[in-house]
Amino acid sequence: MNDPNGMVFYNGTYHLFFQHNPDKPVWGPMHWGHAISADLVNWKEQPIALYPDALGTIFSGSAVIDVNNTAGFGKNAMVAIYTNHSHAIEKEGFETYQTQGIAYSLDEGKTWTKYKGNPVLPNPRIRDFRDPKVTWHEATKNGS
Repeated sequence: MNDPNGMVFYNGTYHLFFQHNPDKPVWGPMHWGHAISADLVNWKEQPIALYPDALGTIFSGSAVIDVNNTAGFGKNAMVAIYTNHSHAIEKEGFETYQTQGIAYSLDEGKTWTKYKGNPVLPNPRIRDFRDPKVTWHEATKNGS
């Protein structure tokens, strides 16, 4: 387990997502693991939430409950905003190997669908373009 990400509380359950190599107890191809708790003390590991894909492995990010369906995935969708890290692009010597993606769950984190328009934020030509954090700004009714 590595780098906790996207802790959210929904329907009496805390959800914790974390970087995770499910194949070995060492750093490797990062996935987003998932654990749930009713009390923040006792945790139950869930199936992997996000797997690597053609855009890369899954690095840090955040998660939110979209109570107003502002993203259009559905009311109360659990939305993950994360970094894809392309080891292939990195090996080629380019610095644009990190992009930002979105995935959503309509069943409280049991299954996930990656947004077809990923990456939602392409790399602006910087080396470390990672760890998106999303919050709701009540005054403007906007996420940022």
